[in-house]
Amino acid sequence: MNILNNWIFCVVLYIVLSTVFTQFYKISTKSLKNAGALTVVLEMIGVITALVICPFFEIKFPTDIKTWSLLGLSIIFYAISDRVNTTVRSGIEASTFSMLKQLSTTFMILAGLIFLKEEFILHKFIGAMLIIFSNVFIFYQKGKFKMNRYIWLGVLANISYTIALFLDVNISDYFNLPIYVALTLGIPGILICLVERIKFSEIKEEFKNANKKAIFVTGMTWSISIIVSLRAYQLQNVSIVAPIGSLTVLSNVIVGYLFLKERDDLLKKIMAAILIVISVVLIKI
Repeated sequence: MNILNNWIFCVVLYIVLSTVFTQFYKISTKSLKNAGALTVVLEMIGVITALVICPFFEIKFPTDIKTWSLLGLSIIFYAISDRVNTTVRSGIEASTFSMLKQLSTTFMILAGLIFLKEEFILHKFIGAMLIIFSNVFIFYQKGKFKMNRYIWLGVLANISYTIALFLDVNISDYFNLPIYVALTLGIPGILICLVERIKFSEIKEEFKNANKKAIFVTGMTWSISIIVSLRAYQLQNVSIVAPIGSLTVLSNVIVGYLFLKERDDLLKKIMAAILIVISVVLIKI
């Protein structure tokens, strides 16, 4: 598909799909009975969607065992992140979650400094601190820093996601992109079932009680948004794609206000979202 060779199209499509994904994921959690089962349902829908799309991309696989080993290890942390995030999304607003999720960028920078001994670059450090400040700004209410278990779990999910990314750097370049996405959604789903001992009957029951439209939209946009995001990074520099992609933070505030009636602290959310976009620009320049 020639249109998928246009990085601008891929980034714009990512912003739209990622925003839809975040909003409908929140709707999906409103009928939540079993968070693990819901996560698996959404991941399996994502897997099927990715496999349908795979013929439109070059079929290729890595031949180096090290690549497969790193992918396998990263998938464990993707599973933790996916599972915990379902609980987090059920307890906080969609617009707030999109900001909390940006903490993974900060954690990646810190990991690079600590473990890879990367050069300290002031503007990147300032950008990372701005992301932390933006989240503190959002959760600081009436003279107190308002923390709850969903926020702490969100931090845990971001740490796990950061470890996965740290292990998984550029691995997708060696794969057919949709197959790579199917692996990073499907295998975590299997792991979640095994660890939580989720029965098929529980998955079936969760699907039965769920908002069908919401879970299908969530599952489909989950996999496609990852695919077009990775494709954009293949076609253009990270320093250009990442700042534009971070506009999802602002779009989720606006759409959350209109669609999910998330109208508390709107001005504060907009200010925090703008700060996060600026921080990503600083990090990626």
